[in-house]
Amino acid sequence: MSEPQSPQQPGPQPPRREVVTGVPRGARRRPPAHTPARSEISEQTTLGATYVRALMRSQLRAGLGALAALALLVGTLPLLFALPRSASGPLEWVALGLVVYPVMWLIGRWYVTRAERNEADFTGLVMDPAEAPVPGPRKQ
Repeated sequence: MSEPQSPQQPGPQPPRREVVTGVPRGARRRPPAHTPARSEISEQTTLGATYVRALMRSQLRAGLGALAALALLVGTLPLLFALPRSASGPLEWVALGLVVYPVMWLIGRWYVTRAERNEADFTGLVMDPAEAPVPGPRKQ
């Protein structure tokens, strides 16, 4: 039988293990590879003005789309009302009560959703990725 080795016997010893403490590599804040868009906007540079113009253009496009849909919806009502009385009958009330208001609500909901998405896209562009909020569940 072999005797257990005592710590005082000469022989190869395992290397000493060192523990390194500090911030993990992935958590270190690295300088951005480019200047954040927020500084471009606050410094009113040409690039910042381009970012803001792009947001305004996308919001204008959404607004004009909603306005065109509403104009088309409401613009067809006089044609419906111009029908002879015998042909239209309760159709006018059905058109006003059951068609127009729900469609107007849908157009308004589409516009608000589109505007919020435009702003979220712009915020994502402007925010520094290290400062970006953690996405949570969407509100309905």
